[in-house]
Amino acid sequence: MRDRIVRYADPEPRYGLLAPDGGIRPLSGSPFESLETWGPATHLERVRLLAPVRPRSLYGAGLNYLGHAREMGLSPPAYPMLFMKPSTAVIGPEAPIVYPREGLNVHFEAEIAVVIGKAGRRIPEARAREHILGFTCGNDVSEREIQAKEMKQGCLVLGKAFDSFNPLGPAIAVGLEPGGIDIVGRVNGVERQRSNSADLVYSVAALIAHLSAGITLLPGDVIMTGTPAGVGPIVPGDVVEIECPDVGVLRNPVVAEPRE
Repeated sequence: MRDRIVRYADPEPRYGLLAPDGGIRPLSGSPFESLETWGPATHLERVRLLAPVRPRSLYGAGLNYLGHAREMGLSPPAYPMLFMKPSTAVIGPEAPIVYPREGLNVHFEAEIAVVIGKAGRRIPEARAREHILGFTCGNDVSEREIQAKEMKQGCLVLGKAFDSFNPLGPAIAVGLEPGGIDIVGRVNGVERQRSNSADLVYSVAALIAHLSAGITLLPGDVIMTGTPAGVGPIVPGDVVEIECPDVGVLRNPVVAEPRE
């Protein structure tokens, strides 16, 4: 089993290494510095898992699987289609995805998320892996009506940026092969998406190289690599699960935003 990094409340937030039996060995500090452990172990049953990282910057890649581009009636991008999401969109395992009052057509999007571990600028594709801490599961929740209006004007902000619209977790798996990660999306236990990072239009290394050409990537930054075919609507009462091998299952219920 590969190292899996979790972030949890006990009661204050801290990092640890998750064992297959649910045991957690606390890290002595930040996983961006060392995976050395220190102190008494705990267990998943005694703590609350948080999003495994609180990114300074959260990047998304649109239409980065051929199947998803086709189901949206669009061509795959000839140039990486990138956007950013606010840190306030990030939630952890079991936290609710809040269906906003403005929501008319909210979709789930199962994604493989890259967690940057080492700062870099102008990172060559051949050295991209040196800057990766690991991979986690992500859900790029999107309000399609707002997204469509924004994209007609050449922008993409609010449709993907509502609070709670980017679950991450449950862990960061270290040492995965970037070009061979399976991704599965389920709604209410029914499989809706299944693919592999080998099917990306722009690979993990290509996304890192492209972004870092102009932006210094910092430890803790997250890149959502795109979603495969099979996206669809979710409504309050649904439960969405995103799964990657060695990472685990990211599970989030959908709840309605209270009316004032």
